[in-house]
Amino acid sequence: MEPILEAIQDFFFSTGFAGLTPLHIIFLALGLGIVYLGLVKKIEPLLLIGIGAGIIMANIPGIHLATEGFLALLRTSLIETELVPIFIFLGLGALTDFRPLIAQPYTLLLGAAAQLGVFMALLGALAMGFHLNEAAAIGIIGGADGPTTIYTSAELAPYMLGPIALAAYTYMAMVPIIQPPIIRLLPKKQRAVKMKPPRPVSDTEAILFPIILVGIAAMLVPASTPLIAMIALGNIFRESKITEVVERLAKTSGQQFMDILIIILTIGVGSTLSVDYVMQYAEKMGIEPVTFLSRFLLVFVWGLLAFAISTLGGVAFGEIMYIITKGKVNPAIGAAGVSAVPMSARVVQREVQRVDPNNYIIMNAMGPNVAGVIGTATAAGVYIGYVKTWYLANYGFLPWE
Repeated sequence: MEPILEAIQDFFFSTGFAGLTPLHIIFLALGLGIVYLGLVKKIEPLLLIGIGAGIIMANIPGIHLATEGFLALLRTSLIETELVPIFIFLGLGALTDFRPLIAQPYTLLLGAAAQLGVFMALLGALAMGFHLNEAAAIGIIGGADGPTTIYTSAELAPYMLGPIALAAYTYMAMVPIIQPPIIRLLPKKQRAVKMKPPRPVSDTEAILFPIILVGIAAMLVPASTPLIAMIALGNIFRESKITEVVERLAKTSGQQFMDILIIILTIGVGSTLSVDYVMQYAEKMGIEPVTFLSRFLLVFVWGLLAFAISTLGGVAFGEIMYIITKGKVNPAIGAAGVSAVPMSARVVQREVQRVDPNNYIIMNAMGPNVAGVIGTATAAGVYIGYVKTWYLANYGFLPWE
């Protein structure tokens, strides 16, 4: 009888149940909850199912996939090296139409104004005790751009990649909930303003724009070059009608290749929300695990504030344009200045039609929406360049590497 009991005991201790802790249970419940939201509630299923699956796999006790297994390899070789976020911008470029922005270049200012939350969140996070590199990564959530947020976090605070990415994608999914109350602060008279459709843009303009954009971005903010260059290249694929080969490149970049990258990205990001990963980085950074986890919760608070402030900044600048143009610009399009393309533009269209069902303004809103992508990528470049320079100047090394 004793050998049988010993065999049963040995078997039990070889299972994951033996290493299960309350923290494992919390993370596993989080993963299951995220999969539920994506699969059953249809909230960003393209992203949340993969993130949830990554969390579940990384938190099976006894196998250490997040720090030693294939998830660690996937994350360190493809995500923390920024390869996947950068190539996702290639796909975004192939899917994005720059023509509304080219037709109405003044909307670039709305995209810039909608970065207000990015900078305010940095200051707020600093005031709450976050380090400069962490505050910069958190601030980028305000741009509502998942790949840019992940790229910035991988560069400046890789140990916070999971909660920062999850917060970014969560608030992107909540665009239709967060933005309408802010848009409704505008008087109905202003929301009812009808705008002329954007002018037609020639093929030559459409090809030259991304080329000029890369030249300017590279000179002004060199650290933003990888993101801007890839979105520009993808857009050149989209706009080129020279040969069937270029058309194939555009379709592959925006469809099959993009899908593969999203699978890798979501599973890899999910793996950072694990007991092993948290313990490893808490020890490396000299922080108690409980304190480390509490800081994760603050990421979600500041992510929400950053996104709301960015929307408010875009709407406020839209109001200024309304006044300057004597009522020719509908200030609601400023809310589309965040880079959640095309969700924010659709929200603006819906809110405008609540006042006037015959008002079609979505193409006007797409200008600031595309500008928001460029604005967030530029802000990320500014943060990365400044933060790395500051740490090297003051410490001589980057503490998170």
